[in-house]
Amino acid sequence: MLIYNVTTGVDKKIEQEWLVWMKEVHIPGVMKTKMFLNYRMYRVLTAGEDETVSYAIQYHAKSINELEHYLEKFAPELREDVKKKFGDKAVSFRTLLEEVS
Repeated sequence: MLIYNVTTGVDKKIEQEWLVWMKEVHIPGVMKTKMFLNYRMYRVLTAGEDETVSYAIQYHAKSINELEHYLEKFAPELREDVKKKFGDKAVSFRTLLEEVS
């Protein structure tokens, strides 16, 4: 299984608005693409900057083909929606993880 991890640093001033929007709009939009089996959302607990808090959302894909299709067809528009809504108050970086048993 592959995990598409999106970690986002969020300005604390918009944290609650961002959380609601992610849960009600963005994550359902990602899952609607049918490219992921499920997801988990985590709050990062390591000490960081006083003005930001970080969250990690892990989307589980069964194959690289689904992930590549998502990145090519769906990700650009979904990322643009986040940028339009929150600008530089929510900054993300992405990593691809592979489950090792």
